Amino acid sequence: MAEDLPDMGVVFWPVGTGDSTTIVVSENVVVQVDLRDMAKADDDANPEVPVVDRLVEALPTVGGRPYLAVFVLTHADKDHCLGFADLLDKVDIGELWATPRLWREYEQADDDKLCEDAKAFQTEAERRVTAVKKAIEEGMEPTSGDRVVVIGYDTDHDKHAYDELPEQYKSGPGKSITTLDQHPCAGRFEAFIHAPFAADCAAERNDTSVAMQVTLTETDGETGKILLLGDLAHETIMKIFTYSEKHDREHRLEWDVLLAPHHCSKKVMFLPQDGEDVLQNDIMDAFARHARDGAIVVSSSGVIPSSDEPGKNPPHRKAADEYEDIVEELICTMEWRDADAPTPVVFAVDADGARVLREAAVPSPRAAAEAKALRHGRRLAIVASAAAAVGRDLAATRPQDSGGTDRIRAAITADRGASTVAPPPVGFGR
Repeated sequence: MAEDLPDMGVVFWPVGTGDSTTIVVSENVVVQVDLRDMAKADDDANPEVPVVDRLVEALPTVGGRPYLAVFVLTHADKDHCLGFADLLDKVDIGELWATPRLWREYEQADDDKLCEDAKAFQTEAERRVTAVKKAIEEGMEPTSGDRVVVIGYDTDHDKHAYDELPEQYKSGPGKSITTLDQHPCAGRFEAFIHAPFAADCAAERNDTSVAMQVTLTETDGETGKILLLGDLAHETIMKIFTYSEKHDREHRLEWDVLLAPHHCSKKVMFLPQDGEDVLQNDIMDAFARHARDGAIVVSSSGVIPSSDEPGKNPPHRKAADEYEDIVEELICTMEWRDADAPTPVVFAVDADGARVLREAAVPSPRAAAEAKALRHGRRLAIVASAAAAVGRDLAATRPQDSGGTDRIRAAITADRGASTVAPPPVGFGR
């Protein structure tokens, strides 16, 4: 049943090689980090699965409209913002978190490098900057739906309107955020910002990703820590480790779940040298040093290949192998539990600790819908069910070989209430 799941946690959606991460802080406070709606993907290998529609159905409502407290865009790559314009049309988004790089890139002559959804995000962020400034000039508090927080610094900041925002609408490395669209969440949610760095403001787009440690704290004091590093590569991640360790902030580097940067890219731990990929042990040592007991890595990507081919985009097998050397488990979102019909990776935090929930713990769409209608469903369960429906949608759109048909039939049977026994959950240090 939906009410059997914890109140708080993170859902990593199965959306191919791209990011869609939903953080459930409470029944009415939900944060979305990046988005990849496969209904809009122009990749023939991915079926048209409406991720946005599923997310909308799972959100709380305020004034009769679906409500999302915060949307965070780590950077403007298509696989991190696809479907944003559609989401903005269907959902009231209280607050946007945006990076200065968007302003810099949007105003460049070659802004055709930005996809339409990235442009929609930037236009909305700029509108909110204007709305916040106007409200403050009139002696008023900006309202939900107009709020924006600019994450990071840019040497060209004085050329852009966001520079005139009050400090409470800016954040960056070394700062924490505990208020989400004016909901005070201290003691329950904290996002410690690690990047982007001002020195990288004109670097490649991936190098300007928002990076943060999210800490979820249950009322009894149990915590779960998630490290989200966008599409950063070796150099910038090592700057994060070096700077935090130097300034006695090791606790800001701890993690129970690491979302593998850049969809399990080898660029995190390998550098090219004389035509060869050379392993950089410093970064793997740093990841291992700050992993909590029982930590896992999640790769938000397509199925990880058995071997790598030259020039291929992530996910990379050699990256997965390195992660598997330092953790008990690496989970790929597109093959979790069943590669034909993947279920979402759900990381939950409650009085029993922090753990990844297994398949049987995710409620069926029918159970989640009934719980939502009766107003006693827990938001994490409802979001997890929506993400699970995406996996079933994927299965339904794929060509059916005999093995795939059997697996899909088994998933449908389970969805209708068949008894299953879940493996024991993964436990985490606290």
